Formats: sequence, structure tokens, C-alpha cells
Amino acid sequence: MKHNLINDVMQAMLPHLNNAQLEKLQTVMEHILFDYEITAKIESADSEPLNFIDLFLSAKRIEGCSEKSLKYYRATIEAMLCNIQKDIKHIETEDIRAYLTDYQSKKQSSRVTIDNIRRILSSFFSWLEDEDYILKSPVRRIHKVKTASNIKETYSDEMLELMRDSCIEKRDLAMIDMLASTGMRVGEMVLLNRNDIDFNERECVVFGKGNKERMVYFDARTKIHLKDYLQSRTDANPALFVSLKSPYNRMHIGGIEVRLRRLGKQLGMPKVHPHKFRRTLATMAIDKGMPIEQLQQLLGHRRIDTTLQYAMVKQSNVKIAHRKYIG
Repeated sequence: MKHNLINDVMQAMLPHLNNAQLEKLQTVMEHILFDYEITAKIESADSEPLNFIDLFLSAKRIEGCSEKSLKYYRATIEAMLCNIQKDIKHIETEDIRAYLTDYQSKKQSSRVTIDNIRRILSSFFSWLEDEDYILKSPVRRIHKVKTASNIKETYSDEMLELMRDSCIEKRDLAMIDMLASTGMRVGEMVLLNRNDIDFNERECVVFGKGNKERMVYFDARTKIHLKDYLQSRTDANPALFVSLKSPYNRMHIGGIEVRLRRLGKQLGMPKVHPHKFRRTLATMAIDKGMPIEQLQQLLGHRRIDTTLQYAMVKQSNVKIAHRKYIG
């Protein structure tokens, strides 16, 4: 309790003192209060403390974060607070470190998951620090979790052709071509309407993360199969892709994932997933010499580091390059 009192005083004086003065104030208070016993006054039921999570999420919403991301942020922060059971202003580095260790041990989570949690908590506490709600972020001394750099799988040309040949429904063939030729996210594809497609220019506008618009492009084969699918439909739904049976509802992400998984199972292909088409396009583009800045624009990434994670260079191409430039 004594530590909490000192911390609260430090927080209150933060806007009025520099770092050296704050350190001196802390030393003096620790010395003076050493022989005192301090108890907390029970707060009135009418007391309504600031909801720091809501304030943080409001700030992130203004920055353009999607509702899906905001929901994940809230769940992550609330889970941490529920576990630590301390006032936000009194949470220390060891509390966060112990929480992450315990979380990984109990849930057997990967290092990537733990680092995602660390990153969200770091963003939350850094915002509190910037807004002068706390003195210093307790996550500042918890560094990025090292993760293994695994080369993620992509579809080969043969696998793509096998999937196309096995499609019985025109819709499924059009979906595969759309994902494979544009590299769009499946979440972007399900939002598309028929009138979003420009067949003359073979392009369409999609709404990416943070509701940001960008142009994507498709090839001639996709144009033919997409036109064929749309001409075969008898429904009036404006959605680009709909269910096969009445009432022909707009397809959702889960429906497309299930459909592709089932298709992969029939062909004996493990892990057939829509996001893999995106990674395949990125890798193919890099292998064929597409500038990384243009690929970044095509995929709709804010940071080029994200694009580089998608574009895994094939080892066979490294061998050919070595022979060309060195050997």
C-alpha cells in the first residue's frame, strides 16, 4: 500500500516536475514514510474511475483500427487485468512478465502468440504513459519475443491447376481464380459486389484493413471464369459470391474456408486455406522480379516488413542466383 501511495503521488506530480525532481521526490517519500503504516480508504460505490481501456480503444479507433482488432485488443487487456488483479497504475514489469510466462505455460501458446499479447499490452501502457496517466510503461523493459523464422508453404502451379480442375461449381472456380490472381484477403473478397468489378480494365476496388481502399487486378482467366459464373446466376443478390442454394445469401469468410478445406481433402492436399493464395502470389511476384514497393501496394500493407514476411524466396532461386552472380 505504501508503494501504491508513492506511485500515485508520482503520477500526480508528473506534469509539474522533471525526471531528476521526480526521482528526488520518490527518494524523500520512501525515507519519510518508512516508519508509517498506511491503509487504503474504501471507495464509495458511487465512485466511477476512468475506464482506461475504453479511452485507449477510442484513440485506436480514431487511428483507423478495425472493429475486429479493437475487440481483440479489449479481450487481451481485460484478460491481463483479470489475472493480475491490480489497479492499472500499480502494475509493474514483474507482474506483466509473470503473466506472460504463466499464460504460455498454461495454454502452451506459441512464441508468436505471446509476442502478440506483449505487443498489445505495450501499445496500451505506452499510450497511458504518453497521456500522462502513468509514470512509465511496465512493458518497456519486456523485449520482443524471438520467434523461429519458418518458411511458410505456398501452392505450386500443379496444385493450383488440380484445384481448378476439380471444381464442379462455377462459383468455386471463380473464387479460386480471384484469390490466386489478385492476392486479396478473403475478408476483402466477401465484401465485393457485382458492380465493383471492372471487366474492361480487369480490376476492382477493395476495402482493406482500417477501411482503406486500394485497387487490385485479376488476369484474363479470372475474367472469363468470373463472367461465366455471374451469367449462370438467377438471383438478384448484389454480392459477388453467394451460397449455392436459395435464398442465395452473401458468402462469409467461414463458408469459403470450409469449401476450400473440403476441396483440399478430396485432392489429398493438407492445409488448403484462402490466405495461402495471398502468400503464393507474393512469393511468385518476388521470384519474377516485381519490386517490393509495388507488391506492398498490391497487397495493401502499411509496412514493407510485413510484405517481406509474405514473400518467402525459394531456395532453388537462391541457388540459380548464386551460380549466375557468384559461381
